[in-house]
Amino acid sequence: MNELSQPVASEPPEPASRPGLPERALSGLRKLRKSPALANPGEVVVLTLFTVFLMMFGLVPHFGGDQLGLVGADEPRYAQIAREMLQTHERTCDALHAEMMPRSLRAADIHASITCTVAGTVTPILNGHPWLEKPALYYWRAMGFFREFGVSDWAARLPSTSGAFYLIGLIFLHMRRFRPGGHLDAALITASCVGIIAFSRGASTDMQLAAPFCIGMLGWYAWYETGKKFWLFDLYFFGAAATLAKGPVAPFMAFAIITLFVALRREWSMLRRMIWWPGIVLYLVMVLPWYIAVQRRNPTFYRTFFVEHNLERFATNRYQHHQPPWFYLAVLLIGLMPWTVIAIRALIDAIQVSIAEWKVRHKPQRYLGHTRAGDAFPEFLVLWALFPILFFSFAGSKLPGYILPSIPPLTILTGDYLSRIRRIGMKGWMLWSHAALCAILVFVLTLAPQHMTYGTLVPSPGWLEIAGGAALVMGAIVFFTIRYWGITKVRTITLLPVCAAMVFLLGFHGKDLDINYSARPLAAELAKQAPGVKLIATQSVRRDLDYGLTFYRNQPIIHYDPDGVPDAEHLLVIRGSDAPQLEHWLAGRVYEPLFLYDAQGLAAYRVYARP
Repeated sequence: MNELSQPVASEPPEPASRPGLPERALSGLRKLRKSPALANPGEVVVLTLFTVFLMMFGLVPHFGGDQLGLVGADEPRYAQIAREMLQTHERTCDALHAEMMPRSLRAADIHASITCTVAGTVTPILNGHPWLEKPALYYWRAMGFFREFGVSDWAARLPSTSGAFYLIGLIFLHMRRFRPGGHLDAALITASCVGIIAFSRGASTDMQLAAPFCIGMLGWYAWYETGKKFWLFDLYFFGAAATLAKGPVAPFMAFAIITLFVALRREWSMLRRMIWWPGIVLYLVMVLPWYIAVQRRNPTFYRTFFVEHNLERFATNRYQHHQPPWFYLAVLLIGLMPWTVIAIRALIDAIQVSIAEWKVRHKPQRYLGHTRAGDAFPEFLVLWALFPILFFSFAGSKLPGYILPSIPPLTILTGDYLSRIRRIGMKGWMLWSHAALCAILVFVLTLAPQHMTYGTLVPSPGWLEIAGGAALVMGAIVFFTIRYWGITKVRTITLLPVCAAMVFLLGFHGKDLDINYSARPLAAELAKQAPGVKLIATQSVRRDLDYGLTFYRNQPIIHYDPDGVPDAEHLLVIRGSDAPQLEHWLAGRVYEPLFLYDAQGLAAYRVYARP
């Protein structure tokens, strides 16, 4: 033993005993192979392929095409704000002959680069005027995509699409790390439910709030389960991002959900322990500079944003978004499709588990041996899912996107539930209901183009037969696949009607959506019919059309009422039914009809300059 313990200094190790570069590279690859993300590369490939398809098909050129232009009032308005902020930024940088990275370390070059970087990033601008309804996160991200890909409607949607990508990926990694078995199901269910698909394609702030908020909540629970402060970084960093997306509602909801959770578990020390000073500093450094800077440049910001667009929006119907108390129940049922039946069953199961686990905590001698005793995750997800729904149900203004943060916890519960019932199988009523819901989804979306084109609630018998046949076939495929091959095929076979519906709607009928709901075809036709006329006016048209024309024409729109009729030559868009009123507005003026836009009940005229 003494001889073995003495070092042999006279004989250096042979070079061959050292691991060479190939060996070290292979060792590194083995470690990477064992990482949670790549433990099963097949799962990563499946998740990536389906998520890319569900998020990107029909959105970007060369992948189904950008079939649908910006719709509604919010999409074109937010996209135009980002464009005008980018234009301000670029004009300032060009005037200073500077870029965001300084050319040298001279004080003048550094100051010019700082001025260039900040220019156009503080005050949101619409038609040259401050627009203070929302914080700036969406606008910053859209500006970045505009710089990279050019200004377009599909680039305006990439902030939401990329946010959904991050959310789905983090759900996969979190579940793979803490609840393996249902991780791939949870991620793909999130990617394929109607609510996530719809809002991931919207040029709006809803996904900008939901994605970082949900990632931060998952980070908090990872800290709760492990006690490692590292996970609190997610809470503070992504919480700050959510605050920059929509304001104080993000930290309010997070604090309320966490407080309810620790109150039910009587673990009040958690509130003290989650106070992590590096995270608080990070949150404040991320959030306060913009809020302070925008208030200094716009003294009305705090009143406009906090009072009018947060407190009054919640407490009153000032913005005319009143809905009945059950509104969010309907939104939730539709947003979870085609997973609604299983998701609701998973929620009920999680509530039952949470109650049983609560009983274990209070009377352990009566409930020893419960299969999930001590598992707090279902309880946390239930509170997370239900709180936004209940909270916003009391709001005076209700919009569907408000409860988007409630969908991911339900899809996580659904994936975990499917993983746990694989051995016992799916009950007959649930199988029938799930297959029927897939059939209903196919039936409704098959008839959607007919409704969009002709505006009829009852389509032609031929289309009813086609939609009914497609629904029956798809429902039968889902039913018999799950019945004969088991729950492991639920995920794969349910993706079939979702993907088929997307190809049908966006691949074959995307232009119908565009013509009937977007201002893009109208703006293109105006440019074709009167290429030399830049000025455009509207009268009594929908608000979404106004904002759509503003974006696609990249100019403010004049309104006869209240702006008055301009003296210069211009184009006029009115409702077709208002054509008899032209004599009232254009008495003594020369004008001519250009075209009728029957799809949206509009008419376009060319009005010549006043003599």
